[in-house]
Amino acid sequence: MVKVKSVYVCNNCGNDSPKWLGKCPVCGEWNTYVEEIISKEKPSARSGLQVFETSKAKPLLLKDVQTGEEPRIDLHDGELNRVLGGGLVPGSLVLIGGEPGIGKSTLILQTVLGLNNIKTLYISGEESARQLKLRADRINSNSENCFIVCETNLEQVFVHIQNLKPEFVIIDSIQTIFTDTVESSPGSVSQVRECSAAILKFAKETNTPVILIGHINKEGSIAGPKVLEHIVDTVLQFEGDQHYMYRILRSIKNRFGSTAELGIYEMRQNGLREVSNPSELLLTQNHEGLSGVSIAAAIEGVRPFLIETQALVSTAAYGTPQRSATGFDLRRMNMLLAVLEKRAGFKLIQKDVFLNIAGGLKVNDPAMDLAVISAVLSSSLDIPIEKHVCVTGEVGLSGEIRPVNRIEQRVLEAEKLGFSKILIPQNNLKGFTSNVNIEIVPVRKVEEAFRQLFG
Repeated sequence: MVKVKSVYVCNNCGNDSPKWLGKCPVCGEWNTYVEEIISKEKPSARSGLQVFETSKAKPLLLKDVQTGEEPRIDLHDGELNRVLGGGLVPGSLVLIGGEPGIGKSTLILQTVLGLNNIKTLYISGEESARQLKLRADRINSNSENCFIVCETNLEQVFVHIQNLKPEFVIIDSIQTIFTDTVESSPGSVSQVRECSAAILKFAKETNTPVILIGHINKEGSIAGPKVLEHIVDTVLQFEGDQHYMYRILRSIKNRFGSTAELGIYEMRQNGLREVSNPSELLLTQNHEGLSGVSIAAAIEGVRPFLIETQALVSTAAYGTPQRSATGFDLRRMNMLLAVLEKRAGFKLIQKDVFLNIAGGLKVNDPAMDLAVISAVLSSSLDIPIEKHVCVTGEVGLSGEIRPVNRIEQRVLEAEKLGFSKILIPQNNLKGFTSNVNIEIVPVRKVEEAFRQLFG
């Protein structure tokens, strides 16, 4: 009879302990130990995962290794191709994570349905074939090379793969797949670790690309052990607010491309639509004459686009003034308000301040600082900023406007969208060589910027 015992495993690093620990002694994280049931005896069924022959590698001199451009599979999706670094690399293992209902399965399914010349196997562990068919009909796409199987057992998944021999495999989701060689339940640390390792072995030995769809926990990171993110080649994060139509696909890790790329989609009734020029969609066309609105030339990843920053300043109705920010770091906003009070002399201590980044985006670019304080001051003075003026610049604690990166891309994006004036940090003029038809106003301090915007 097989002896069964339980151990406690760290969700972050995979270290195990015979008893529960509050703090992991290996990685130092708190409250990451979970109980798992394991078998005392080594299961003989583990050989069932070794369904693909291993190739015996030989040591090579580094100078003898042949290199070249990685071949890519065109997914017929410009945004997804960009984030992956130019397309999907054969034999790569890609992990896509995101909140429930954000559109992960919809994005992958509509991508698969557009690949008519590639035999694809979609393994669904969460939805039935009927549900997938209803979603495919809603997307209005049809593919003659897309096969669907609803299976959660890893050994059976490999049987289907051997029989079909697909060129592309999707697993939705990795947390629902389990193997008989591990006693714990699906989604546990051991199951996710063993299943992902076996899938990685299959992908590398057969040169078949595999996309894994993963859940996230309440902290926003991929659920399961941290080793899952280490063994895959690419980790993509699908972000967005369910109450807004825009979705952002970020690359957190990419062995075959840059992690600075960004893809933007618009959620519609018939699926996700690529947004090739997000600036035009993120700008309100009729904000002329309205105070508290400023346009920032920001960069997310390597893509420049113009974002509408909205602020509302009003007298505090209660004793404690409220500070609220949507899409922007609240602590950074409080710092900028302190700079306004100390360096520019505007008293906001008894006023409520609300900040919103239009479109439901979350922006981390420091160049948004100048737009934030401009919008706050515009709302406080009730003086609108001119319609064809945009700003960019990081604000320091002493009130100086610090230079930002990729200034030429920001200026060219503003010119392309018809803006007539842009305020940039004075130090960014050094080395600026582009000939543009937009008035560039260099500013050194916040007082100079306010003088240019409000007279």
